[in-house]
Amino acid sequence: MELLQRRENMIRQWFAMWLSKQNTGLDNIFSPDAIYIESWGPEYHGTDAINHWFEEWNTRGTVQCWDIQHFFHQEDQTVVQWQFQCELSGEPSQSFEGLSLIRWNEEDKICFLQEFGCSNKRYNPYADGPVPVFGDDPAMWL
Repeated sequence: MELLQRRENMIRQWFAMWLSKQNTGLDNIFSPDAIYIESWGPEYHGTDAINHWFEEWNTRGTVQCWDIQHFFHQEDQTVVQWQFQCELSGEPSQSFEGLSLIRWNEEDKICFLQEFGCSNKRYNPYADGPVPVFGDDPAMWL
């Protein structure tokens, strides 16, 4: 149980870093050769690239909420279900739900993290009949 608690605390620390805009130990969380894939496509290789992205993004955006709903653990993998909201300079606030698929290395650092996003604007496209009617709002993060 101690191992799982430590992993969950590291993930909480990563999320808290975004909320505070403070790097409080990225190198203690990620392996030097970690791969990080955002839900909308950008991919970062290594802690130098992840750190650069973190520092640069926080000059033009603010994470307003990144709440963890659940952790799911299996061997060297963790899945985190979360709610996210942010504001980028001059743009309306955006929010969505997501999952992070995480793999841990032998030193118990994150060596792979891939995010998956899901719109929280839900509707039934068949509410008015057998022909689907889809919403006009594109997912802002895609």
